[in-house]
Amino acid sequence: MTAAGCDEIFIDKASGKRASRSQLDKALSANRRGDQLVVTKLDRLRRSLEQLIELSKQLNTRGVDLVVLDQGIDTSTAVGRMFFR
Repeated sequence: MTAAGCDEIFIDKASGKRASRSQLDKALSANRRGDQLVVTKLDRLRRSLEQLIELSKQLNTRGVDLVVLDQGIDTSTAVGRMFFR
């Protein structure tokens, strides 16, 4: 995460099956318009497609981009937005 240029790193050790996790909640609340939420793997963010779609909508509404390192997804680019949608 440091190599990816992250200023703050939040580590959640709870299962991704839970919809609410304390460190993820802190990371989401720390992000402001123009920020990026960087995760190592998409399945670390949410387990179900429904949860992922809802989170994606929330991030988009708040103007926060999503970067998934292992899949090369970066919604700050047109290609990344198209790929993720």
